[in-house]
Amino acid sequence: MVIKSDKTLSPFAAPAERRSSLRQALPQILAVCVKNVLLLGFGMTLGFPTILIPSLSGSDPNEPISLGQEAISWIGSINLICVPIGCLLSGAATQPIGRRRAMQLVNIPFLTAWLLFYFSNDVWQIFLALCITGVTGGLLEAPVLTYVAEITQPHLRGMLSSTSTMAVILGVLVQFLLGTFLNWRLVTLCNCVFPIVAFVLLIFVPETPIWLISKNRYLDARKSLAWLRGWTSLNEIELEFQDLCKQLGKAGEIGIDNPENSPNQKLSKLEHLKLFTRKNFFWPYSLVALTFFLGHFNGMNALQTYAIKIFAAVKSPIDKYYATVILGVVELLGCVACVTLVHFTGKRVINLISLLGSGVCFFIVAIYTYISDIKHLEGPQHSDLKHNWIPTFFLITAAFLSYVGIRILPWILTGEVFSNETRATASGLSGAIGYIFGFLANKIFLSMVTVFTLPGTFWFNSSVSILGAILLYFVLPETEGKTLYDITEHFQGNTKLDNKVQRNGIDNKAFELEESRV
Repeated sequence: MVIKSDKTLSPFAAPAERRSSLRQALPQILAVCVKNVLLLGFGMTLGFPTILIPSLSGSDPNEPISLGQEAISWIGSINLICVPIGCLLSGAATQPIGRRRAMQLVNIPFLTAWLLFYFSNDVWQIFLALCITGVTGGLLEAPVLTYVAEITQPHLRGMLSSTSTMAVILGVLVQFLLGTFLNWRLVTLCNCVFPIVAFVLLIFVPETPIWLISKNRYLDARKSLAWLRGWTSLNEIELEFQDLCKQLGKAGEIGIDNPENSPNQKLSKLEHLKLFTRKNFFWPYSLVALTFFLGHFNGMNALQTYAIKIFAAVKSPIDKYYATVILGVVELLGCVACVTLVHFTGKRVINLISLLGSGVCFFIVAIYTYISDIKHLEGPQHSDLKHNWIPTFFLITAAFLSYVGIRILPWILTGEVFSNETRATASGLSGAIGYIFGFLANKIFLSMVTVFTLPGTFWFNSSVSILGAILLYFVLPETEGKTLYDITEHFQGNTKLDNKVQRNGIDNKAFELEESRV
């Protein structure tokens, strides 16, 4: 079936032969940047408790709300506890209404929470607003992860997916910066701008072609694909559109012979639930859960949360607060490095380096704290520690190496490894297990230090990293540059991915359409 209309979707459209690689990539980059505005706002909700806690601790005489130590301890964690709840609901909410609309709608509760913060005059309003930001943060997981996976070409997917974590960390840093100069209530008013901007910008980017095809909206799917491939004509993306239809079992409905796939039928609720009992869900979900576990228990999660206490315990030559800021900047630089390198190295190599490197760093810190007899975060410590730049340097290096790979890998995999039928719900379930691991890593850290001492805890973190690298060497396939169809076929067991990086991606076969007519 060939569309004869040669109308373009934009005045920017141009013939395929004159369209550069940048021209093809630009709309995908723009769409991901718009999505990242939403994640920037989510990062601000994660950084907000840090500036809220000092203001509500009773030191400000003009602040009507004053909290005790127990209530303060909940401010830093209650939103994280609520995130998995939103993750579990995320997939079910995303699939019926679409990825783009779901991303738009989550801006409404974000805006509501910021306004509730600003007008709050009682503690229950603070906690309610924190719960809203947590649940809403979970709700955005499925649409955000699936959107990037479904709009990008294979050779761009890894690089663009890795910008998500970078946007979240940037949001945290922006929040710290605003909190340095403004009262926390004024900060909440500034934060209101981001949900509004994200909602408006999402109007101008298309829904994913895969979701539109699954809903039998074929003309809209063609228009979306043409927009995403360089604001081109419908003719030029027709072959790629037909390939997507074949992969989704929709070929018969648009008049294409497709003996390998039966026509897609609407599944009953029971049949849909059975999809989550199959190999092509359990295998990739186990892999994603493993990478989340490694990313949280390699020591980075606790270092982020207890950075000030850890730097103080090792007698950092840099002020402990400045060291914490440096830590955040280095994490952002690690994300930038990942975005830059993943396209060339692939996910396997960069994550093996990330795990092994961070494991060595924490091992060195463990040796230093053991030799220096630093057993706990608090209490009497040696004041004349020598070479105290060593733990500071290697802790900061561990942060950089963690964010170059293993802290970002599970989020990239989540958008790639699941089948189209389960992708939205599985993305929410993956986000839930990720945040649960994050909560547990933070919760048990102090208990681990009490039982195993600080050197023992760092040795545990180092062991997780090194053993995890060995395990990933055998179980992690290289997905960089591979199509979503090829990846899902691998986890179905029908084919096997090689470990080579496909750097050039898969050319848009629609560009061959005109030649085939000659």
